[in-house]
Amino acid sequence: MAWINTVAPAEASGELRSLYDALERKRGKVAHILQVQSLRPGALKAHADLYMDLMFASGGLTRRERELIAVAVSRANGCEYCVAHHREALARYVSAPEFLAALSQGEMPVGATDRERALAAFAIKLTRHPDVSTRGDLDTLRTAGLVDDDILLASLIVAYFNFVNRIALGLGVAFDESEVAGYAT
Repeated sequence: MAWINTVAPAEASGELRSLYDALERKRGKVAHILQVQSLRPGALKAHADLYMDLMFASGGLTRRERELIAVAVSRANGCEYCVAHHREALARYVSAPEFLAALSQGEMPVGATDRERALAAFAIKLTRHPDVSTRGDLDTLRTAGLVDDDILLASLIVAYFNFVNRIALGLGVAFDESEVAGYAT
């Protein structure tokens, strides 16, 4: 599952068991990206809380837009783990397989809205070249219909996936078809 020792859900006890139980109730199972943090339950809890807020709490970005950002950032970083997971999640909101395939390959899909194009471009630029971000990047998002709360949320999601991609890539978090599928929405 990873290049470091982890505690599987079946082996967890105490605080970690409580965290895993909560994750299983909310998401249906515990992803490998969270299990890899099992040696630090406090960090795991903070990570899971941040993820749930950014991806599921109310806000001006749709779930489709949030998952689109996740896939765009993860593709830009070459994180197959997160591309696979969030492509699967995005498939709940996109019925066109060619849209999913294009985005997963780092291309802007035919049928993407202007707002989605702006969000993806922003996510990729902030991932690859944060040092050249400008006020104009935010103006582009505003022109696409985003308000400051949306822009903040998009920025936080981009930062979150840059963080989690580095955990997955740096610790060798593995996945297969069964690990990717079956999470609660």
